[in-house]
Amino acid sequence: MWIAYALISAVFAAAVAILGKIGLKTVDTTLATAIRAAVMGIFMISAALILGKLPMLKTVDNKTLLFIIYSGIAGALSWLFYFFALKYGPASGVAALDRLSVVFVVILAALFLGEAITLKSGIGLAFIISGALLLVFK
Repeated sequence: MWIAYALISAVFAAAVAILGKIGLKTVDTTLATAIRAAVMGIFMISAALILGKLPMLKTVDNKTLLFIIYSGIAGALSWLFYFFALKYGPASGVAALDRLSVVFVVILAALFLGEAITLKSGIGLAFIISGALLLVFK
């Protein structure tokens, strides 16, 4: 089931690039990112309310909350720089370079989570890097 969710996420990520590129034509990137974050916040709080998840907030311990906050800051910085890049670069190139996050995740997961980098995953990473470079330097 996680593969289906990941593919759905990828479709929506593609929509973010296209819709964001169109929306950035006449607006500052920081303002656009702030608007997007506000919309996401309202949407996600509404989803949590509708799905009855807000009472679970009291079960989140301080360490977990701290890492979720750090993740939120990292996500905000990611989107801030994504919109900077999208404003001035081609959507296909920006999205391709953004997907190099997979390479960084694999490396960081090996360093901090003990996940293995196998020959197969190394080859996959090489393909991801090659594909991103081919899309950027056409």
